[in-house]
Amino acid sequence: MAVLLAVYLVLVGQRAVMFVMTGEPIGIAIGVFLIVLPIVGAWALVRELMFGVRTQQLVERLEREDELPVDDLPKRPSGRPERAAADAEFEQYRLDVEADETSWRAWFRLGLAYDASGDRRRARAALRTAIALERDERKGRPASA
Repeated sequence: MAVLLAVYLVLVGQRAVMFVMTGEPIGIAIGVFLIVLPIVGAWALVRELMFGVRTQQLVERLEREDELPVDDLPKRPSGRPERAAADAEFEQYRLDVEADETSWRAWFRLGLAYDASGDRRRARAALRTAIALERDERKGRPASA
């Protein structure tokens, strides 16, 4: 999907230049809009790819440290965890974050618990917090939750 989006952004960018080069005011306006659109799209694409890379790095680190939670929740036919089981396990991860809001590991596990419970927005927010806290830890800065 990322490659298709990149191809799309290049094609839109080419069309934008063609509109600007017409010299017509409406063509220039459309061209400028079409130039901004690929820039915003490219920014969003890079941001999402970096989020995925950083998240995978944290997964690998937790695996090396043998601290990655075991995925033993019962599954629906779709492969997603059963909501009731995920919600029951969620409470422990929430309490872990409350006990130490500066622990990237606790935030990461909370993000996985949010995802298992079906709350993708909060899962991504928790994972972004984990990424920031881990970056601070790695650079020797005081953690800021």
